[in-house]
Amino acid sequence: MSLLENKNGLEALLMGNDAISRGALEAGVNVVTGYPGTPSSEIVEQLAKVAEARNLYVEWSVNEKVALEVAAAGSYARLKAMCVMKQVGVNVAADSLLHIAEYGTRGALVLVSCEDPGALSSTNEGDSRPYAKMMEFPLLEPGDFQEAKDMAKWAFELSEDICSIIMLRSVTRLSHASGNVTMGELPDLTPKAVFEFEGLPMDQMKGPILAFPTLVDPLRRRQLEKLSKAVAAFEKSPFNTYIGPEKPELLIIASSVCQLYVKEALTLLDLWGSVGLLKLGTTWPLPPRLLEKYLKINEKILIVEEGTPFLEDNIKALAAEKARQVGIKTFFGRKDRTLPPVNELNPDLLIQAINKIMGGSYQPVSDDYKAIATQIISAGAPTREMTFCPGCPHRASFWLIHNVLKLDNRKGFLCGDIGCYSLGAGPCGFSTIKILHAMGSGIGMASGFGKFSRFGFDQPVMAVCGDSTFFHAVMPALANAVHNQSNMILVVLDNSGTAMTGFQPHPGTPAGATGTNLPMLNIEKICQAMGVRVEVSDPFDLKGSQRIMLDLLEDEAKPIVLILKQPCALSPEKKGKKKFEMTIDETQCLADQCGCNRLCTRVFKCPGLIWDTQQKKTQIDEVLCTGCGVCADICPTGAIIAQEVR
Repeated sequence: MSLLENKNGLEALLMGNDAISRGALEAGVNVVTGYPGTPSSEIVEQLAKVAEARNLYVEWSVNEKVALEVAAAGSYARLKAMCVMKQVGVNVAADSLLHIAEYGTRGALVLVSCEDPGALSSTNEGDSRPYAKMMEFPLLEPGDFQEAKDMAKWAFELSEDICSIIMLRSVTRLSHASGNVTMGELPDLTPKAVFEFEGLPMDQMKGPILAFPTLVDPLRRRQLEKLSKAVAAFEKSPFNTYIGPEKPELLIIASSVCQLYVKEALTLLDLWGSVGLLKLGTTWPLPPRLLEKYLKINEKILIVEEGTPFLEDNIKALAAEKARQVGIKTFFGRKDRTLPPVNELNPDLLIQAINKIMGGSYQPVSDDYKAIATQIISAGAPTREMTFCPGCPHRASFWLIHNVLKLDNRKGFLCGDIGCYSLGAGPCGFSTIKILHAMGSGIGMASGFGKFSRFGFDQPVMAVCGDSTFFHAVMPALANAVHNQSNMILVVLDNSGTAMTGFQPHPGTPAGATGTNLPMLNIEKICQAMGVRVEVSDPFDLKGSQRIMLDLLEDEAKPIVLILKQPCALSPEKKGKKKFEMTIDETQCLADQCGCNRLCTRVFKCPGLIWDTQQKKTQIDEVLCTGCGVCADICPTGAIIAQEVR
């Protein structure tokens, strides 16, 4: 269904991210920015599709900090702005976020953080909610798909009412699941962007000299007043609801999609007559009167949330402050391990927790099922490893880097970065990456290692990044390495897009979020302008690229940049097109008798290669094979044949 349907009361099946997009449209959003990151990417993508019809400015920014700053400019121009990112992106935006929260807004400004409990598509389970408390701005957490739409719309209204940035937090199971949503109307607006400087709050300052302490005091007071207004709104918010008896045996306080898990668990346990559920959609600042009302009704309280015990800690603190009014409470949650301290929650885990507290015996999974599952696992059920796609240029790149460092024989190592190529730390990347942290940190750390010769450090150091990451966070670190003459090599894996999250454009591609033509920034020329030696090679040319890498390791004039350029196998320009038709000469495939010990299927492990256990030969999976031809170069007997498609 189109997000542009303008029929009030129309019911539609929407993914959570689409519901957030629709809520923004119903609020009259004008400016949308973001940086791609699962599970958030679809929000900007969907709004980009309707940008022309709704007169929106939609931008994939170079990183999350810039995205927030562009959105803030929209707010300062009295437009309604929304900035979208995943949880780790909030860390990137945090510097600007602190100041935007302090100085306030004019037009609405909503920060959407889509988070990844369980780290299904992230390197960590980062929780961005503590930023709301630390930087003192309101936090909203929708509990279902209807709320995702309605709360997104309300976030804009609240932002305008109190002149503050508002964080709307989603999680994977809300962003990427679907549910029924009743639509509202789309407004017919003709906004006029204008920036006006109204002066500093001089009347609140002490003395004639403007100094930071005299400026911060009134700003901070104003910020606290905004939070007080938010508390007043939260006390009567329809997004905070209670279901259950007046005097329950157990009170469950839940936020986000956890309230759905609780409802399912209580239904399966048939405990609605004895357990109450307080669902909180406004999780910072907490509504104290509302919580006092419900904390009074029971002594046992289970707090259910995704991520760190943020809500649990704050409710406990509130209960301690109001101990005279609410009495002494026993709290259960992630901290006391009634619920697991890590990973996603689900209804089964809630059932186990409720049984533990109330002494129930219901088993979400039967003993028979557990026994069968154990038998299957012990019988050697096949596992599915994380791996690069068939024909992925990163597999060839890591093959090259791994082998070159071994040939160099000086214990050289590779610092990694964030992208599809993070898999280079695992078997499909031949465990080549040894250090893996945040975007841009690979070259930052390599820049450090490359300066430690005075301490006897003599190992070659390389760093790897993708083309989108190069613009996101690598350029400052490269400038640092150049300026300080660090002895390191940067390898840019340029696959022509932000491939891991869906081929969103970046400054090195010729289009923007809405498909409009934009100038491309050339990574090679940028690096040359910084004064470093730059080489460009095709990772599918194993021999030529290996020769270049070995030469770079010998060059003492570092830092050096090597760009391994080959489009992603799934990119629109390559998908469904084969350069080579791959076949196996079975007379040359010696399999277990070969000195390589099945190098192709045991080590190289492209999914397009199959080990035929009956024939004892390697086979080509014609469905998966993309015809890149790399496997022909790694076969020591020449059994894999690449015939160019004409």
